[in-house]
Amino acid sequence: MASFIYDNVYLKDAYTIVGPYETKGKLSNFDLTIEDMYYGEKTFEKAEVKMQVKAIDSLMARNYLNDNQVDCLVGGELSNQITTSSVTASKYKIPFLGLYSACATFNEALITGANLIKLNNHHIIAYTSSHNLNSEKQFRYPVEYGAPKKESTTFTATGAIATLLTDEKTNIKVESATIGKVIDYGIKDVNNMGAVMAPAAVQVLFDHLNELHRPATYYDVIITGDLGNIGEELFRKLCQKQNIKYNKYFDAGTEIYRLEQDTKAGASGPTSLPIVLFSKILKEKKYSKILLIATGSLHSPSLVNQKNSIPSIAHAVSLEVIK
Repeated sequence: MASFIYDNVYLKDAYTIVGPYETKGKLSNFDLTIEDMYYGEKTFEKAEVKMQVKAIDSLMARNYLNDNQVDCLVGGELSNQITTSSVTASKYKIPFLGLYSACATFNEALITGANLIKLNNHHIIAYTSSHNLNSEKQFRYPVEYGAPKKESTTFTATGAIATLLTDEKTNIKVESATIGKVIDYGIKDVNNMGAVMAPAAVQVLFDHLNELHRPATYYDVIITGDLGNIGEELFRKLCQKQNIKYNKYFDAGTEIYRLEQDTKAGASGPTSLPIVLFSKILKEKKYSKILLIATGSLHSPSLVNQKNSIPSIAHAVSLEVIK
């Protein structure tokens, strides 16, 4: 069984940074918006590291923590060998666990952090980031090439998120979680990540509900990570096929940008889900029981260029807002 129930894990704080394109979208309430994609650095890679460091530093300062008071950093993102997160971790004297589940990395970090808290640690910082131009260069084409995009293509969000997990009681409890399985439906189209990841999202939802013996209606809202509008529709259809009935569902990738921004199928990237969670869902105070399903496509340029099918994964984390 890959599900866990937590008694003493809480989400105390989060610091969110977004890029210039994201701040022109549907959301607000960000801690910081960077004015350009370089963020004062010479390369986009250094800019992403700087975003991560700023998020972690600000989170620690706001909660009066120093390196000795943080038990572990857990995080990752989309760069090759999660170099960005490792460079960031090198700036602290804190133990580090580097993680990779592509765009599902945020939930993997929450689950890893929650299990460390369960093992009597006290302060865990879980973090992730994504940078549109870094991702385009690595997984598609540098934007300077001007390559046309399919309508099914998603747009990697630019941002960084650092969250503080603790055993100190707050009003947001990490209630349970389920580790996902790698799913491969034989899809080879790298420009349709929603179709690639939707089956993994439904699989982890099915497993989560089965293993914890609860209906989907237990949750006030279910939010997937970055399926975009095409993947969101596929998720709904696959849930119908599995006879999964829920109260409310939407995908975070459809909530970040405005239609006129022409981001095709919507937002993607490991920051999509936490951006929507911390800038919208928790701010609205409408929901008490929230299920987060972060989704990730586990492909590489080499795998895609060799015409292989694309595996995917999703991890589920349940939050309870205590009123």
